[in-house]
Amino acid sequence: MNETRLFTLGGAVRNDSKVNRWFGEPPSELRTLAHKWFEQMRSCGPDVLELLHDGHPTACIGDLAFGDVNAFRSHVNVGFFFGSVLKDPAGLLEGTGRFMRHVKVSPGLPQSEKALQELILTAYVDAKARQAARDNAGAA
Repeated sequence: MNETRLFTLGGAVRNDSKVNRWFGEPPSELRTLAHKWFEQMRSCGPDVLELLHDGHPTACIGDLAFGDVNAFRSHVNVGFFFGSVLKDPAGLLEGTGRFMRHVKVSPGLPQSEKALQELILTAYVDAKARQAARDNAGAA
């Protein structure tokens, strides 16, 4: 596992009502698309928590953020807090930041759903390992 800084957020809960309200706001077509991918994050495991961070839905394991979604004018970003170190055989990830990467998803455009599902699961597994390593280091 590569060394990166851990991005932690306090206050994440299971099924946050603010997150659920966010998906009901305009633009509805894009929020519906964002909801689909956030549901994929939620379904990774029973330990996935959520909150609104910087105004958009963010998925965490405990306090460790691993993914988010956001709706823009013509596309949805599916973001990954440790995206720079994730294996991405389909080449979906975009961005040049030190850690964060995203996948742009647009209605009506072809997208490899299976590859994005696998990327979300990879991000979850990676974050879970980082959380365990942090917890073990704290216990030592």
